[in-house]
Amino acid sequence: MFKLTSPTKIGIALCTFVLLGTSWVSLRESYWSERVDDSTKIDKLKLLPGFKAEHLYSPSANQQGSWVAMAFDDKGRMITSDQYGFLYRLQLPTIGSGVQRPNVEKLKVSEVPGDTTIGMGYAQGLLYAFNSLYVMVNNRENKNFGKGSGLYRLQDTNGDDQFDKITLIKALKGEGEHGPHSLVLSPDKKSIYLMCGNFTDVPKMDAYRLPPVWKEDNLFPAIKDPRGHAVDRMAPGGWIAKIDPEGKNWEFVGGGFRNTFDFAFNDAGDIFGYDSDMEWDFGLPWYKPTRICHITSGADFGWRTSATNWSPTFADCLPATLNMGQGSPTGVFAGRGARFPQKYQKAIYAFDWSFGIMYAVHLQPQGASYKATAQEFISGSPLPLTDGQIGPDGALYFLTGGRRLESDLYRITYAGTEATAPDTKAPVITAEHQIRTKLEQYHGAPMADAVNTAWPYLNHPDRFIRYAARVAVEHQPVAEWQAKALAETDPQRLTQAMIALAHHGDASLKSQMLTSLLNVKLNTLAEQQQADVLRAIELVCTRMGLPEGTDRAKAIAVLSPRYPAGSAMLNRAYSKLLISLEAPGAVDKTLKLLALNNEDNGPVGGETVTASSDLILRNPQYGLDIAKMLAKVPPAQQTYYATMLSSAKTGWTSQLRDQYFAWFAKAFGYQGGNSYVGYVDKARKLALANVPKEQFEKYNKLSGADLLTKSGNDIASDYTPKGPYRNWKLENAVAVVDSGLTGRSYETGKKLYGAILCSRCHSMGGQGGDIGPDLTQLGTRFSNKDILEAIIYPDKTVSDQYASSIFTLKNGQSVLGRLINEDKANYFISQNPFASDQLRKVAKKDVVSRKYSPSSIMLPGLINSLNPGELKDLIAYLKSGGNQANELYKTSDTGKGK
Repeated sequence: MFKLTSPTKIGIALCTFVLLGTSWVSLRESYWSERVDDSTKIDKLKLLPGFKAEHLYSPSANQQGSWVAMAFDDKGRMITSDQYGFLYRLQLPTIGSGVQRPNVEKLKVSEVPGDTTIGMGYAQGLLYAFNSLYVMVNNRENKNFGKGSGLYRLQDTNGDDQFDKITLIKALKGEGEHGPHSLVLSPDKKSIYLMCGNFTDVPKMDAYRLPPVWKEDNLFPAIKDPRGHAVDRMAPGGWIAKIDPEGKNWEFVGGGFRNTFDFAFNDAGDIFGYDSDMEWDFGLPWYKPTRICHITSGADFGWRTSATNWSPTFADCLPATLNMGQGSPTGVFAGRGARFPQKYQKAIYAFDWSFGIMYAVHLQPQGASYKATAQEFISGSPLPLTDGQIGPDGALYFLTGGRRLESDLYRITYAGTEATAPDTKAPVITAEHQIRTKLEQYHGAPMADAVNTAWPYLNHPDRFIRYAARVAVEHQPVAEWQAKALAETDPQRLTQAMIALAHHGDASLKSQMLTSLLNVKLNTLAEQQQADVLRAIELVCTRMGLPEGTDRAKAIAVLSPRYPAGSAMLNRAYSKLLISLEAPGAVDKTLKLLALNNEDNGPVGGETVTASSDLILRNPQYGLDIAKMLAKVPPAQQTYYATMLSSAKTGWTSQLRDQYFAWFAKAFGYQGGNSYVGYVDKARKLALANVPKEQFEKYNKLSGADLLTKSGNDIASDYTPKGPYRNWKLENAVAVVDSGLTGRSYETGKKLYGAILCSRCHSMGGQGGDIGPDLTQLGTRFSNKDILEAIIYPDKTVSDQYASSIFTLKNGQSVLGRLINEDKANYFISQNPFASDQLRKVAKKDVVSRKYSPSSIMLPGLINSLNPGELKDLIAYLKSGGNQANELYKTSDTGKGK
């Protein structure tokens, strides 16, 4: 659901399970629950000028769970769902009435009079339409709720204003945070669209706008996630479908998402979803940030599991409209009907759960699709956004919660000076948009004239038109266009035709197809067009097998002289093809590129609306994990070459192998996402399988085997707390520490001090970080209770000297960081506590306001991984100021280590 599939975004002290073996879930929930105080629910929100927020209700404070979905019924009432419980119906207070709270009713939803069990709930999608409430249940049947995942329809058959009829429209196989998600009414109000994550199997459909011939289609080594995530999930990944009101006819609209939770239609009837990233892959060459996607008919956005994830540059998928950055996408809805300035009526609102940001995405037609900008509309810390809608009263309503966290309902209204009259202008429909929608009429079934109509558009300058034309062709019998494809001479039309033929043609066509593609004069084409040709060649190879004999020789003769090429994108394509073909010289050329290390430009996956560095201080639980990665970002292009070379069986010399395997030991010194080390190790092991047996030990050691834990997923550390994990309360911790600290283990305390990364932020005895107070004299100035309270509740007192500041910009975005310096024109801000010398320059003319952030960059509960004995050792070390000669270490204690 919220994309955080497991211990991803690990937390400030990076003190969660990767380093300490703690329960990240418990740590996270402790963080959220202990941060929220009722008096700060409004104060913590950052709003744009003119907008006003009201806190309406706290379901969790009323034992009604954590709400994650909402809809409005035909009477203007809000219906919500607890993620793990009941449905609720709310009569909302009228704006300006002075009434503070809604009237909240738990919906019975039972076909059996008097039944008090959960009749319906556990929903991640709600829609009131066709005089019914449609409920997308996301659940594995259990003792609390006996209904499994699927789409249900609730109806009131006796007019008592209660739902008494439950119809299962379709059971769905899949549950959890990547299971069935949202429901949206179509613009013509005649059908329903629904979205499912990549852990939801695609049921048999009645029609397919994307032909169901999807495969993984990647010559890159198929390394599965080393921590086991999604290793059995194959194409098409997450998907969107269209159904009639009774759910009798299901049409597959598009796929290739990782975990798009929600989506919305703009005024032109186009669909926009907010897809998640795989944050464990941060720093790896196949990583893609969270993205706003324009979901057209038959779309494939290229999610494939693990290292086979497609590049957005591939010709057989579509690119994002806007790369957003790291985060956890949840709610998406359109601003239609809002009593806001017209700019915000036209916006698409997109929620990031992790970092508490509600974006207003502003779309501008461009060709057959759109370009977009995103504005920070609302933010807060913590603000785990789940779902939102524009209400019948023109206000924006949103929920926070999820994962049993504290849940709240807010209302946003506009009280500024700009006009809020409805924007009645017709949406701009470009000529390219009209061409695309005309072509999309041929998506679904064979139609007369489809090939003749679509074919000329296979070389259209607009990528979305080319894509729509190819999908139109693919829906026609291959016998109608196979000869036309093989006879095509225009390079772009040929490329698209060969992609279509690779999907549907017989393997006996392989030689003809390769010959046609290899005859293309690549030097006459633009860079992206060249990449498209190479992608088409790759598809022929993945679908029909690598060429042999004269076909292989011709492919090498054509491709090898062009490698290395002039760009990182082309070099990835050439290295993949030539290493797969075992081309002479491919290993040597690729290693030379790897050694150059001059091809990484900008963040992996592309530039984003919110830079990773801007997120560090928004949520200390996740942010300092980002900080750690940004301090030692892996060179993604090098990683690509090294991984590709792991499949190379020929072309090696001793010198080349020495150079290659030494790279792995260096690579383990970088810090990527949670799966980075494991992926590099898996590539290393694939490469070791290709060395002579008598040389295995040499290269195993040279490549850094001794640096790793037994699993190969982590770098071995000096010390890992033994635990077990517990949620230390102040009174319990004080009682343990006050029971005696004499005779503690200095060495264990020192290791714990490093293990939970205190030294990264604090100095002691002249060594360590400088973004927090010096701890050398801690024991002479503070009591045990003071020290423990500062660790468990770091937000209670934040010194101005170490506080971060919030700089609000004219464009609505905000920048968080510590102000290090300033001159007449600029602020110089440090955002990364693990690389405090990396300063961001912000022009003063762009800053609207500046204020201190109330949030400490230190996460509560750093000691939760420690058992009582370890807690004593840590506190003794802190109180000693790191001095082994301190009185604390001079007397014995029979309780040592307990």
